[in-house]
Amino acid sequence: SVPVLLLAKPYFLSQQSHTAVHHHSEDAEEGHGHGGDDHDEEHGFGEIVIHQAIETIEFVLGMVSNTASYLRLWALSLAHSELATVFWEKAMLSTLNINWFAAFIGYGVFAGVTFGVLLMMDVLECFLHALRLHWVEFQNKFFKADGVRFSPYSFKQIIKDAA
Repeated sequence: SVPVLLLAKPYFLSQQSHTAVHHHSEDAEEGHGHGGDDHDEEHGFGEIVIHQAIETIEFVLGMVSNTASYLRLWALSLAHSELATVFWEKAMLSTLNINWFAAFIGYGVFAGVTFGVLLMMDVLECFLHALRLHWVEFQNKFFKADGVRFSPYSFKQIIKDAA
């Protein structure tokens, strides 16, 4: 997708802007336009390529950022699995061959440590994943800092405007 973003999209955007300018000049010749009073901004091909290169760099950095974010979640999951194995081996398996009371104490230690560390790690993992989805993915897809003030959807405002 990167070659398409770098090469094909600027070409099609420049062709689209030339087509729009060409149609406008025909309208002006026929007397339908404003003549020389038009203040539409025309972008050159170089400017389109530079703008598209910047957008491509942002796209690639976003992909790398999203991948790194998922790798953090994967690392937490792997650490959870390894800690569970270590806790099981050290707390339970080492006490099973001694006697029933040691196994009972070992189970208590295993249950307490599992609840204290692993369950809290799961909560942290869920929190980080939700935070990642809201701030990394949502902001990349829908938020544009273009100066337009956010106005939330409001049924009360729609009813008030309709009345």
